[in-house]
Amino acid sequence: MRKADIVNIIAEKTNIAKVDVLVTLETFFQEVKSTMSGGENVYIRGFGSFVIKRRAKKVGRHIKNNKSIEIPEHYIPSFKPAKVFNEEVKANVKSLPEDNGSDD
Repeated sequence: MRKADIVNIIAEKTNIAKVDVLVTLETFFQEVKSTMSGGENVYIRGFGSFVIKRRAKKVGRHIKNNKSIEIPEHYIPSFKPAKVFNEEVKANVKSLPEDNGSDD
């Protein structure tokens, strides 16, 4: 499912103009990004949490040069689904469709 699909579904279910739904969705995404960029997590009860995870400093390898490089400590965004969300997916998804090779 793509963002356009989500906009279409919400617009149909709520009878709100697609452009208004798109603006709302984009505003939501921007607020989550800016909040997390500021170092805060975002919690949505019944859906999940957008959290910041710390990755410790480690030694990696530059494949082309075959040299060790130090990867500094860094932070990444992550999503942790709520318990209700997890249980619903576990109960309803029997198997995933075949991978069609796309990186969506």
